[in-house]
Amino acid sequence: MKSKALSDYFSILAGERSANYLESKKLEIDFDLNNEEKKLWEIHDEAVGEKKENPFLSLFDLKLELSKRMLEKCRFCERKCGVNRARGQKGYCGVLKSMIASEFIHMGEEPELVPSYTIFFSGCTFNCAFCQNWDISQYPEAGIYVEPRLLAKLIEQRINKIRNINWVGGEPTPNLPYILDVLNHTSVNLPVIWNSNMYMSEEATKLLNRIVDIYLTDFKYGNDDCAKKLSNVENYFSVVSRNHRIANSQCEMIIRHLVLPNHVECCSKPVLKWIAGNLKNVKVNVMEQYRPEYKAKELPEINRKITKEEFDEAVNFAEELGLDLVEQ
Repeated sequence: MKSKALSDYFSILAGERSANYLESKKLEIDFDLNNEEKKLWEIHDEAVGEKKENPFLSLFDLKLELSKRMLEKCRFCERKCGVNRARGQKGYCGVLKSMIASEFIHMGEEPELVPSYTIFFSGCTFNCAFCQNWDISQYPEAGIYVEPRLLAKLIEQRINKIRNINWVGGEPTPNLPYILDVLNHTSVNLPVIWNSNMYMSEEATKLLNRIVDIYLTDFKYGNDDCAKKLSNVENYFSVVSRNHRIANSQCEMIIRHLVLPNHVECCSKPVLKWIAGNLKNVKVNVMEQYRPEYKAKELPEINRKITKEEFDEAVNFAEELGLDLVEQ
C-alpha cells in the first residue's frame, strides 16, 4: 500500500523519521516572546528555511505564540474578519473556544490513513448548502471544550491503536491555536493530518509549515460562481488553488473531490485538470458519497444523489489525466 506520493508519511509510521511538529520543537531559535508580531513573523520566516544551534525557544514555540497573537485580529481564514476572538468577538465562523463535537478512531478514511484518530471541531468558515455535517459545522457552540493537556493525554493513550492525528470539522482552521497548544503537550511520533476546505490565509499556511505531515484537502469547485452559490465563499478558486500549491511545496497531500450532481463539467473536470497540471506526487480521491442534506432540497440542481454515469465520467477523466487515485 506504500505510495510514492506518501513516502514521508509511511517513513514516520515505520519510525524512520519524526513527524514535522516534533522536528519543529527541536529547531531552536533566538527570539523574545515579547517582540512585536511583525518581528516574530520575520524571525519565523527566516527560521523555517534554516537550522540554528542556539539553545533558545523552538520554532514550534514561535508558531504557537504567533497563533495566539492572530486571535487578537483574526485572520486564520481568507475571510479575514479581523475580530478580537481573545476578547470574545465572533467572526463569520462563530468560533471562540475550540469546541470538540467528537473524537474517535475513524475507520472510514482513505485506506492509507486508517485507523485515524479523528478530532471533529464545531464551526466552519463555509456555509455549504449540502453540508453532511451541518449539525456540527453550523453550530460553533456545539460539543465540549477539552483542555489541551487532556486531549494530548488521550492522543498518547491511543498511540498503539492509531496511525495519525487527524484534525477536521467543521473546519480546523479557526482552531489552529488550540491545535498547536495540544501538540505542545504531546511528543508522540505520529503524522499530523490537516483535513480542511483549504480556505485558510497565507499566514495560516505559514504556521502549518513543518507542523502538518499530510494535507487531506477538499477541492470542491472549479469556479467562483458555484462556490458562491453553494458555499457562500468569495474568490474560491484563486484562494484554494493557491493554498494547494503552497501545501504541495510543504509536505504530502491527499486531495478529495466530491462529485456533485449536475457539476461534472463546471467543477469536477476543471478541478481534476488543474490538479494534474499544477501539482506533483499527490493522491486524489474522487468521491461518490454525495447525498442531498441540509439545504440541498431548496436547490433543484443538487437535490438528488449523483448518477453512476456522473461518477464514472469524473473517474474516467481523472484516469485519462494520469492522476494517482485512491483505491476505492
